[in-house]
Amino acid sequence: MNPVILLSGPPGAGKSTVAKELIASSAGPTVCIEGDKFWSFFVKGAPGHGKTKIFRSMLWSVVAAAMPCPKGGYETIVDFSIPLWFIDPLRARFPEMAFDYVVIRPSAEICAARAAARPEGAIADYTPYLDFYADFDVAKANLIADDSGDPAAIATLIRKGLEAGRFRLAPPL
Repeated sequence: MNPVILLSGPPGAGKSTVAKELIASSAGPTVCIEGDKFWSFFVKGAPGHGKTKIFRSMLWSVVAAAMPCPKGGYETIVDFSIPLWFIDPLRARFPEMAFDYVVIRPSAEICAARAAARPEGAIADYTPYLDFYADFDVAKANLIADDSGDPAAIATLIRKGLEAGRFRLAPPL
């Protein structure tokens, strides 16, 4: 069974652009779950459900949507900001699944500039996201820290890392 590829990083990292390149380089059937699409599903919050609870619900929803796909033989890419603190609970909930965790994390300045230039969902002030940016400070084995912004080159680096097992998470204890 194929692993689920968690293509992660802070807002403005270039995940969706790199995901398109990964899809193009895939040798077989591929599914890409674009997590940002899930924001539109949360149309009315419950009392006491602030942004943190909504985000946690979204994380579980995005990842759960991907779970059947590898079993069907698909390379499965989850394109979303999946912070490090979510990984252990994820592996505990889905111990039978293999995961590759890839974090694209250019400098905060690059992320802020890209997020501000988005045609949709632009983030004019990145300051509130700086703490979230810090949530993507991960082990070098899972990290792509490249300010060049060349999506094809980053996707090639990721593809080679996937083939070599560089990004594979160890099974839960």
